Amino acid sequence: MAFCRFLIGLFVVLWLGALALMAIGTFGWFGQPQDPLAGVFVIILGSPWVQLASMESVVLALLMPGVNLFILWFICRLLTRRR
Repeated sequence: MAFCRFLIGLFVVLWLGALALMAIGTFGWFGQPQDPLAGVFVIILGSPWVQLASMESVVLALLMPGVNLFILWFICRLLTRRR
């Protein structure tokens, strides 16, 4: 299904963009000032799993959008099997 591929691709692009913005803001690359809230977009993409697990590990918090990506993939797979 084309819509599912588009949705999953969009989520991956948003996740990679959020990781890039976090790296740029955290390390001050490209002349940007360092910002302690640079990872807020990764946290939003990983909701609600980040909040449920009350993540203190940055690495695990960065991987939590993968759970939502898996759920999206699984739902799309179920929808395409029914047709």
